[in-house]
Amino acid sequence: MTPAEFQKTYDHLVSQWENECVEFKEAGNDYDTDKIGRYVSALANEANLRARGSAWLVFGVRNNTRKAVGTDYREDTGRLHGLKQQIHQDTKPSHGLREIHEGLIDGKRILLIEIPASPRGTPVSWKGHYYARSGESLGPLELAKLDQIRAQSPAEDWSAGICPTATLADLDPAALAKARVQYAQRYASQAASLPQGDDMAFLDRAKLTIEGNITRTALLLLGKEESVHHLLPSIGEITWKLEGEERSYQHFGPPFLLTTSLVFQRIRNLRLKLLPYNQLLPVEVDKYDQDAVLEGLHNCVAHQDYSLHSRIILTERPDRLIFENAGSFFEGTPTDYVLTERSPQHYRNRFLTVAMRTLGMIDTMGYGIRDMFLSQRRRYLPLPDYDLSDPKMVKLTLHGRFIDENYSRLLLSRTDLPLSDVLAIDLLQKGRDRQIDEETLKHLRKDGLVEGRKPNLHVAAEIAAATDEKSEYIRARAFDDRYYCDLILEYLKKFKSGTKSEFTDLLSPKLSDLLNETQKSKKVGKLLQTLKSRDLIQVEGNTRAGVWKLKRAD
Repeated sequence: MTPAEFQKTYDHLVSQWENECVEFKEAGNDYDTDKIGRYVSALANEANLRARGSAWLVFGVRNNTRKAVGTDYREDTGRLHGLKQQIHQDTKPSHGLREIHEGLIDGKRILLIEIPASPRGTPVSWKGHYYARSGESLGPLELAKLDQIRAQSPAEDWSAGICPTATLADLDPAALAKARVQYAQRYASQAASLPQGDDMAFLDRAKLTIEGNITRTALLLLGKEESVHHLLPSIGEITWKLEGEERSYQHFGPPFLLTTSLVFQRIRNLRLKLLPYNQLLPVEVDKYDQDAVLEGLHNCVAHQDYSLHSRIILTERPDRLIFENAGSFFEGTPTDYVLTERSPQHYRNRFLTVAMRTLGMIDTMGYGIRDMFLSQRRRYLPLPDYDLSDPKMVKLTLHGRFIDENYSRLLLSRTDLPLSDVLAIDLLQKGRDRQIDEETLKHLRKDGLVEGRKPNLHVAAEIAAATDEKSEYIRARAFDDRYYCDLILEYLKKFKSGTKSEFTDLLSPKLSDLLNETQKSKKVGKLLQTLKSRDLIQVEGNTRAGVWKLKRAD
């Protein structure tokens, strides 16, 4: 959340003041976690009853004056974000905080704690008790409210809807043939018992149609592209966009059983090279794993909220793929499926997900997300990122470039690392060490996976973590920097002056191929500052656009 977005959200919440879905507290550093848990239960349940996506607990605002006074609650970022796990453990069903937004209002530190509404039909409890709000008061969830939530039926399954004017002629023959093959591979005995040539019997058995009626699911997975009008006003479309120096785009409609593979073919899937320590031959990996990309696309198709009349978008940038589908993350959090054996109990599009499982496009046990993380790990690449900040959109980023060579080499040498450790050092390489709690950080230091102190933490070099040649690593690292500094000094002796961009052009070919252009520029900036601190060079003007010269003639 940007400072402008933070201010806008804060102003909106203050304008509502304390209704049943917003609570303001001054909250000192020792504010009771148990009380926070009771508020999470109450606010989540109230947001459900009022059909709101989120409720808010705001720290740092005086109740009687509506004035920002600031809060010192958990100023350590690791402890602050550790609150998410504490809340997650004692709520039933497990109900985390969507996000803790930290910002300044009138120079005062304010926390906006975003709490997702409880699931339809399921109230949220804290330590076995249900809570609610009545005006500004916090108390037990009244029986009438409890019954109201429990009486909620799950949202209508859009994907099971019948398209009354659609017929078998609206289905693509190639997709139908592919579906038969997929079904036979998974359910050989059932496929053998089907009448030959009876397409409708097959479609009913494969859970694509209902009693001979064409469903929206059948049209999405097997329909002809020209038959999408049966889905209106909803949109059945995937858009691939290429962004960067070159720009392009293409729209793909049904049948998604076939066209998701065509989307993958548009992606520029190069080979990446990683040079292990003390070896002459590099390790080569695919920039993107086909199974992981299709898992991401198929998840978008399965979990899209088609009632929002949006298309699925896959954006290809030089170093990543970004998947966007409409609708909130339907149950739990991505981390639940990565670190635990959680399986979803509810689906937004149950009919569609069952059909996709039948055709081998997805699994319905929650393993797909974990498989994407493991795929990235196996190829020594940054782990996927989920952005759930917009309650009406899920955004998944799949990285296709090394960020930190130390991270990648660490994965190459330490195949025994638990996934929880890999998640933590992945956050570190992405500059998100504030999201790592102190206990985990202590463990990573003890195991030699992290170097430095806040705010200069970084992933330990693979050589230091995996072998006893630490002194050799330090000598090599120092030699490299001296070499680069000597090149800068020789340049200045010959040409008398130079700019940062000129030094970047000079050194860029000699720096690691694992560094992107931004990282190389930052590396050159640090080398210049090192020489400046040693009183060897000086700059005239702004350091970014200034002119560097030798400080003395020797």
